[in-house]
Amino acid sequence: MNIFVAKLNYRTTDEELQRKFEEYGEVSSAKVIFDRATQRSKGFGFVEMPDDEAAISAINDLNDSEFDGRTIVVKKANPREER
Repeated sequence: MNIFVAKLNYRTTDEELQRKFEEYGEVSSAKVIFDRATQRSKGFGFVEMPDDEAAISAINDLNDSEFDGRTIVVKKANPREER
C-alpha cells in the first residue's frame, strides 16, 4: 500500500520516515519529496508497505500523531493522475 504523509518537519529524512513506519512492519520505500529548484523539503512524503494490514495499522496509529516535532497527517495515497 502506498501511504501519503503530510505536515512533516522540513528536516525529516527518508531514513527517519522509514524507521518510524518500520515499527509497524516491512517498508519497501520511504521518500520525502523535495522541491527541484530549491532542494528543500516540501513537507510531505510517501511510504510504501507491502503488507496492507500493517499499513492500515500504521495509518490509524500515526495519523494526527507527533513525529519529529510536528503533528503529521497520514492516509492512503491516491493513485497518481496522468499529466
